[in-house]
Amino acid sequence: MEIRNTICKLFNIKYPIIQAGMVWCSGWKLASAVSNAGGLGIIGAGSMYPEVLQMHIRKCRVATEKPFGVNIPLLYPNIQEIIDVVIEEDVKIVFSSAGNPATWTGILKETGITVVHVIANTKFALKAQEAGVDAIVAEGFEAGGHNGREETTTMCLIPIVKAAVNIPIIAAGGIASGKSMLAAFALGADAVQIGSAFAVAEESSAHPAFKNKIISSAEGDTKLAMKKLVPVRLLKNEFADAVAQAEAEGADRTQLIALLGKARAKLGMFEGDLENGELEIGQVSAMLQEIKPAKQILEEIWQDYRTGLKRFRDLHDETK
Repeated sequence: MEIRNTICKLFNIKYPIIQAGMVWCSGWKLASAVSNAGGLGIIGAGSMYPEVLQMHIRKCRVATEKPFGVNIPLLYPNIQEIIDVVIEEDVKIVFSSAGNPATWTGILKETGITVVHVIANTKFALKAQEAGVDAIVAEGFEAGGHNGREETTTMCLIPIVKAAVNIPIIAAGGIASGKSMLAAFALGADAVQIGSAFAVAEESSAHPAFKNKIISSAEGDTKLAMKKLVPVRLLKNEFADAVAQAEAEGADRTQLIALLGKARAKLGMFEGDLENGELEIGQVSAMLQEIKPAKQILEEIWQDYRTGLKRFRDLHDETK
């Protein structure tokens, strides 16, 4: 059967569903499971030293014959070493984020790598397009992890970006079901990137306590914080409360960096300290109710999408 979806063609995948490259959640087990299920699995390099990333890439390649990629936050201090590993290991797909795509896109593409950059506003969507990326991830305010200072929701961001660029758009932020996937397509997206729903997959490297915290969360249990540094959406806990209090008292960047300290995200998401750790997750966590295999998550999203699509086609036929 001919693949007509732009993103499926670009990555040679079955479903236009991308697993986000989440720090401390997206190791080779999750990436390979998503790729084997027909989506695009992503190894999150943001929490990895170069030698650790190399190990994950090699194990992922053993675990799947399907395409997979690596997410690279460009603001990391050892970025050159990370780039070197990706090129040396012949990774074919890179998702870059949190930095200027103009610095590395050309270098990556010269080696035959397909490059996608994550943005949260039109200004950076245009910069990414000018840098020569093959596609962009437009990530709305609902998303977990690093976020946009403008606080533009996915529902508003996708059509605005769609009108501004002429490269494929992958929608992200608040998407964990086929219904939200269908909405993203209606707004102009070519595919979706899903983080939170895969963070609680059985294959996710997140700590079980963090996964259980996610599936027990409710509306309003997350909040965007640290906009003076890099905005991040956090589950409420003692650390998040301390950040909120510091920000309310006018803390500057230096004070927030001191409060954040080192390895705060690892403490929470990977080691399971639910009060002192940084717990990054999206608003859609309130919808997540169960820990299950990545394959089941992807297939349920796709079936929900197909059901929703049929419903809207039937509704259209009824209104002719």
